[in-house]
Amino acid sequence: MRDVKWGIALSNPDPFPSKIRIFDTTLRDGEQTPGVSLTPENKLRIAKRLDNLGVDVIEAGFAAVSEGEMEAVKLIADAGLQAEICSAARGTRGDIDAVAKSGADSIHLIIPVSDLHIEAKLKKTREQVLQITRDMVKHAKDSGLTVELSAEDATRADREYLKKVFSTGVEAGADRVVACDTVGVLTPERSYDLFRDLRQSLDVPVVSVHCHNDFGMAVANTVAALRAGANQFHATINGLGERAGNASLEEIVVTLHNLYGLKLDIKLQQLYSISQLVSRLTGIYVQPNKAIVGENAFTHESGIHTQGMLAHTSTYEAINPELVGGTRRLASGKHSGSAGVRATLSAMGLTPTEEQFAELFQRVKAAGDKGKIVTDADLLAIAESVLGLSKKKPIQLLEITVVSGNTVTATASVRLKLNGKEVNGAAIGVGPVDAAINAVKKAIQEVEPINLEQYNVKAITGGTDAMVEVMVRMRKGNRTATAMGVREDIVMASMDAVISGMNVLIAYNGNGAPKPS
Repeated sequence: MRDVKWGIALSNPDPFPSKIRIFDTTLRDGEQTPGVSLTPENKLRIAKRLDNLGVDVIEAGFAAVSEGEMEAVKLIADAGLQAEICSAARGTRGDIDAVAKSGADSIHLIIPVSDLHIEAKLKKTREQVLQITRDMVKHAKDSGLTVELSAEDATRADREYLKKVFSTGVEAGADRVVACDTVGVLTPERSYDLFRDLRQSLDVPVVSVHCHNDFGMAVANTVAALRAGANQFHATINGLGERAGNASLEEIVVTLHNLYGLKLDIKLQQLYSISQLVSRLTGIYVQPNKAIVGENAFTHESGIHTQGMLAHTSTYEAINPELVGGTRRLASGKHSGSAGVRATLSAMGLTPTEEQFAELFQRVKAAGDKGKIVTDADLLAIAESVLGLSKKKPIQLLEITVVSGNTVTATASVRLKLNGKEVNGAAIGVGPVDAAINAVKKAIQEVEPINLEQYNVKAITGGTDAMVEVMVRMRKGNRTATAMGVREDIVMASMDAVISGMNVLIAYNGNGAPKPS
């Protein structure tokens, strides 16, 4: 079957800049997400992955904010990464001196430019802000820093005054300028007009765009700015950030690659894994229907869709999941078609007769009609029941002990039966659940290297003795499996879910989900 080729046709399209720089602000603006606070060590872990991904600039933090932030910026600046290391700063000598002390290569110098910010927040005049810009840019340059002059609330500022602030900064030595859509009020049309004007008016090597997602248009506004001549964009992994977040790095780069045919210096196949890392370390998991990296981005349940997918994956996928390091999955539920359920069973090594399949299929539909989420572990259990197969699982939990004192760190030990042989594992973790899961992984890792990719928990009854529901997604190589555990004890519910998911992955016979045609 021939490949499906498609793209976007533009009448008299403006060429994108020949080189588009990527300024990642996950560790600064992304960390400003309410409830997120990263240790210096975890910031370094993410920074190393961002560097390997291929971003040009890593904004490591806000050096003047705290001792921990200073430590984090220093740690990343001293790590020998290829990317330029940047720190944010306000327009004060103290903030600039902190950036210089941190060892960062560059400074993201943030100056408010809208009358609202100048009058209500700074309580200054426009002329005073121009003088601050002139003095602080010069001080930063004298401190040996590359200066990225950032106009806060630029999209609600007077256009001519905005350009005057930038011109003043460039005359004082600023190397780059960035217009910030601080509260996400741009539209793609206004974004294009603004950045075309800035590119034509300013004599500066780099004009950058920084968009927030308050109206859900941060990615579209960023792409429009790049088409207009901006040659650097700010973004975060998973679109993290204050309020509704920042422009999503993964959405921008895949849009530029797939829809506009641009070649960026980004290892696209690492996008999914770095999304998962950032989710785990921040505790902010992406919504299932998030573009590019969401759990459902390459998951298909509807019978119409799965039938098309089995015929040719491009029927219902605009992006090949392997491009971003993702995995295609056919889910089972009340919307499932017979072809999709058969394909999933085949991947598990199961070949029911027509009569057996009819009963199995009916049970899947019935479970879905009752509001039940049919996980891969559920489907395997239904199939084993219908086919009369042994209920003996490859992995069985024999014993678990968890010790958690007054600190966050917990210790767990487990005794398992793996393919009939007893194995043991012990590990520590951030809390009892993490320790227990780590102990199971350690016990089986030499024989079955399986990783926990996603973990979600919710209470399904009220009170202190509430029943909890744990949903997990496990990965072994290029395969994933979902499973659920429900108990009063969150540790045991987690064990049920994790071990069920592992058993599904071990049951797979290698046929796998449908490959691209």
